[in-house]
Amino acid sequence: MLIDSHCHLDFDVLAEELDGVLARAAAAGVGGMVTISTRVREFDRLTAIAEAHDNIWCSVGTHPHNAHEELDISVDDLVRLAAHPKCVAVGEAGLDYHYDSSPRGAQAEGFRRHIAAARLTQLPLVIHAREADSDIGDILEQESRQGTFPFVLHCFSSGAALARRGLALGGYLSFSGILTFRNAEEIREIAAFAPADRILVETDSPYLAPVPNRGQSNEPGFVRFTAEKLAEVRGISFEELATQTTANFAELFDKTGLAG
Repeated sequence: MLIDSHCHLDFDVLAEELDGVLARAAAAGVGGMVTISTRVREFDRLTAIAEAHDNIWCSVGTHPHNAHEELDISVDDLVRLAAHPKCVAVGEAGLDYHYDSSPRGAQAEGFRRHIAAARLTQLPLVIHAREADSDIGDILEQESRQGTFPFVLHCFSSGAALARRGLALGGYLSFSGILTFRNAEEIREIAAFAPADRILVETDSPYLAPVPNRGQSNEPGFVRFTAEKLAEVRGISFEELATQTTANFAELFDKTGLAG
């Protein structure tokens, strides 16, 4: 069984055909998925999806693109909403210096609030990091000195330095379809050295469809192609990789109850 640890089932392209998306995921051996929040004000859309399906969970948080829109969302608000039975993570939050859709100060403030909520709830923080490796690493190290919190660097596309800094703090790395891209050799090198008990797979659907579906709308069933590439990179069987990443997911996202 595989778990898609990060997708966006509330986005229109997936929500409009959700039954088919879920059926194809099941056929591909995907036994569960987390639909990730990008705006706290749309949390009800996520909980509705999660409540309707035993094997779907959700998170609560504000994507860095939207940080400036939700600076009125407090740490207490995040903690309160995270108490929902199907909410198993905080985020996604972080820093995105590629698009700079939100002022960097607002992104950092939002990121630190989400860290505080993850620390209080001990739910994993789902971190978005794009072209901000140094600042992400600095904030993680500063905040960890105030108290530990679980986290995953999702859709990992950063450099080896951030990977090592995150791993040193107990974080996880989640690999997406980028792992299959022709020009992603550095990501494959990182995927090869990451500890076996700290790796996850995801789609980030509807974005970043892996080879051989690149250019299509991505969906949770396509996580299998990323998992197959990750197994190849690590020199293990697909079955071993699926077992390991599912166990890792259950350990990190322990509110799902999958760890038994």
